[in-house]
Amino acid sequence: MAIKLKKSYRFALRSSIYIAVLVTGLLAFILFMSKDPNWSQLLIFLPGSFILSFIIVQARVERFIYRRVKKIYDDVSLLESSSFSSKPVTTDMKTLTEEIGKFAQDKKVEIDTLKIREEYRKDFLGNVSHELKTPLFTVQGYILTLLDGAMDDPKVSEKYLKRASKGVERLIYVVKDLDLITKLEAGDLRLEKEAFDIIELIRSVFDLLEMKASKNEITLTFDMEYTKPIMVIGDAEKIQQVLTNLLVNSIKYGHSNGTTEVSVENLIKNKVIIRVTDNGEGIPEQHIPRLFERFYRVDQSGSRKEGGSGLGLSIVKHIIEAHDEKIYVESEVEVGSEFSFTLEKA
Repeated sequence: MAIKLKKSYRFALRSSIYIAVLVTGLLAFILFMSKDPNWSQLLIFLPGSFILSFIIVQARVERFIYRRVKKIYDDVSLLESSSFSSKPVTTDMKTLTEEIGKFAQDKKVEIDTLKIREEYRKDFLGNVSHELKTPLFTVQGYILTLLDGAMDDPKVSEKYLKRASKGVERLIYVVKDLDLITKLEAGDLRLEKEAFDIIELIRSVFDLLEMKASKNEITLTFDMEYTKPIMVIGDAEKIQQVLTNLLVNSIKYGHSNGTTEVSVENLIKNKVIIRVTDNGEGIPEQHIPRLFERFYRVDQSGSRKEGGSGLGLSIVKHIIEAHDEKIYVESEVEVGSEFSFTLEKA
């Protein structure tokens, strides 16, 4: 640690004056009481005593302060504050007070951040355990029932094995989503950007979800007839996942005989915006700011009438942000919702 002493002589100067005047006064009194006083001695003694006092007081005070200040620096260094411990030791009280104040403020911010992270960690672990235990207990229940004798009935065993298989599929779905979002948040997922036709990609997602939409009596459609391709740049596989997640949510929370409409519009010179609009349940305004949080549910009752990992919208947000693009949401209860995101045109 570099040592640099910022000396302040004010205290030593005043103390030396007091000492010199006091000692010179005492000497003057002694000379006055003597029979043959030599007053010229005072002219030599006064500056001499002042200089000697100043040197002794300054050295002692600086040494006294430096030892204690250095201990403060050493104690602070144990807290691994590089911004503080890397600075030279100062004996200037004003500078030291400012440095300690800034250090304390920085530590307060760090502590507050750690508290927020700790709360987030607790919520995350609680949500993960909740999402995993439901399918785990389901699978366990069916297997135990089979072991207790249900396997002897071929029809019952087949039915229970199919249900257990669905539980395992849900577990795999949650774990895969967790793995994906972990990579997205850590920046470990590499995007393979290319030029592709967004209209063709949307049509393929419509085809994939046709049966699910039909079961829920939801119509998937474009806002108009697109006769020409619209080329964009991005990771086609990841954008397909974005569209799939948004459309699946729309189907889940849509009304019977409802409609989910997708549109592609020019936004600015080199951007397009893709909108997914439905006339479903809608989302209360107070929930919108938290929609993209991991495991956040608009339905806080704990019921899970609709499946899913609870990570879909969080994954959507991370994929779009990985493309350096933006995602938006507008919704009104019992009117419907619109999710939209931008992409760069090829």
